[in-house]
Amino acid sequence: MKFRTRLLLISGLAVAGAVALVTGAVSISARRAFDRAGQTRRDALLDQFRAELENQGREIARKVERVASSPAMTQIAIEATRAEPDYSAWLNEAQTQAETLSLDFLDLLAPSGEIVSSAHWPARFGYRTDWVSLPADAGEMSAFLAHIPTPEGVATGLIAVRSQYAGDAAGDAKVFAVGGRRLDAAFLSSLHLAPGARVFLASSPQEILGPGQGPSQELGQPQRLAPLVEQIFRSGKPAASVIQWIGDRASSENFYGLPLARGGTVMGVLLVGNSLREQVELERSILKTGLIVAASGILLGVLLGWWVTERVTRPVERLAAGARSISSGDWDVRVEAATADELGDLARAFNQMTAQLIAQRDRAIQAERVAAWRELARRLAHELKNPLFPLQITVENLQRARAGDPAQFDEIFRESTGTLLNELAQLKTIIGRFSDFARMPAPVLEPVNVNEVVSGVIKLFEAQISRNGAGTIEICTELETSIPPVPADPEQLGRALRNLVLNAMDAMPEGGMLSVRTRAGAAGVQIEVSDSGQGLTAEECERLFTPYYTTKKHGTGLGLAIVQSVVSDHHGRISVASEPGKGATFILDLPCASEGNSG
Repeated sequence: MKFRTRLLLISGLAVAGAVALVTGAVSISARRAFDRAGQTRRDALLDQFRAELENQGREIARKVERVASSPAMTQIAIEATRAEPDYSAWLNEAQTQAETLSLDFLDLLAPSGEIVSSAHWPARFGYRTDWVSLPADAGEMSAFLAHIPTPEGVATGLIAVRSQYAGDAAGDAKVFAVGGRRLDAAFLSSLHLAPGARVFLASSPQEILGPGQGPSQELGQPQRLAPLVEQIFRSGKPAASVIQWIGDRASSENFYGLPLARGGTVMGVLLVGNSLREQVELERSILKTGLIVAASGILLGVLLGWWVTERVTRPVERLAAGARSISSGDWDVRVEAATADELGDLARAFNQMTAQLIAQRDRAIQAERVAAWRELARRLAHELKNPLFPLQITVENLQRARAGDPAQFDEIFRESTGTLLNELAQLKTIIGRFSDFARMPAPVLEPVNVNEVVSGVIKLFEAQISRNGAGTIEICTELETSIPPVPADPEQLGRALRNLVLNAMDAMPEGGMLSVRTRAGAAGVQIEVSDSGQGLTAEECERLFTPYYTTKKHGTGLGLAIVQSVVSDHHGRISVASEPGKGATFILDLPCASEGNSG
């Protein structure tokens, strides 16, 4: 991945990540703020409910006290002292009193708990109830929750109980007035609710009332609230649950259920619901805004990143292109220094470095040329000096023979001319080697089977070893049969291999193992020529292919230079692996014909 792409990606991800973090933090803060506000509204509503319940309880207690102290209740108490009391005269008294005092429930009870008169269920006249078994302090309580049987079913009410005696003595007959108000929709409507809040009253998991509502069936989905109500009835502890009425999350409400208990028994459940619509819509708005900001930020980040990369990577790319041009041999390349910042300084330093490299290259070339001519002159002088000395001695012998003994001159002349011809031939050979190196012809490439060339060279040297009686050198060949043909000049390739084999034999004057291997390489054919001689040092390996450098006592130093020239003309590569005392291995890598190399 390019630096420009990475920079654009990093800038985009950084902007998106920052926006995501901010959006998440704002959403969490908003949710917590809504939770705190909802809890505040819920606590306020519960306090209001408790206060309203206490007010209603005190009012109901006062009304029931008026009923208990009425003349009718005194007459009922007097009638209760008779052996066979008759309460029929007061059958409708409870209805009259309830209508007068606006009570939903009112029962007038005899000392035995028998119903003398009932306002909410007149047909229960004569039934016995358990109101008389209430604790002694029940008559002093303002009001309490209770389940009241009605013709429609059991209802939850706020009830007060008061008693009356036939006389002032505590032993006289004691009658009871039990009355109260129903906790219904009308009661809930008296509560002042904050916007988005709702309150429901459940007398059972199946009966749930709301302000201005009838039974739970009018809620539309009572089964959604029933599990919460049932849990509170079962545990007797407050509980909360989020109810989502339809598929839209904005329809969700957070319900808190408060058990309404008496004596450890849950008489009902007050459900306070806070709508989550504003919270959900705000979160959606925050998310939408975050997406818009993120998209805008990413676009801005991309544009900014593109501008930065243009300012940074374009000059760097020009520098890289300039470096590649220099590595390919174009030393005249220059990089434009268009800015005055660090990148401009880098471009100017690059141009200055290029100019210095060119100057150093020119000086190095000039020095190499001078050194090459000096080395050539030294090698020529060295090579020519050896045959010139015998030539000089021979001529001097001829001169002395001519001046001394003319009779022996003919014999000395024949010997001396033979010596002269041999030394002149040696001079011709030396000059020919230098001439060959200077006039290396361009190879004529054709598809060549490397194994055939190697086999021809091995046969030539096997015959030479046999003629010379050098049987101590063993030749081992490992030729891979599946190697592809390579584009090569068979004559020049054979000449390079002959030089390598000859060098290997010269490295083993006392005999050894000469190994020649061929194998398919990574991109062509690989040839290895190994010997078991004394090996080479690291310094000798580095200078081995330098013209006129030799490790032999009598050598021109041109053999391996010619090999390297041939391999280079074939677009190949030659290397050497050696350690002192472990022999040497020369490796030729030649590209295969499929690469399309040509001379």
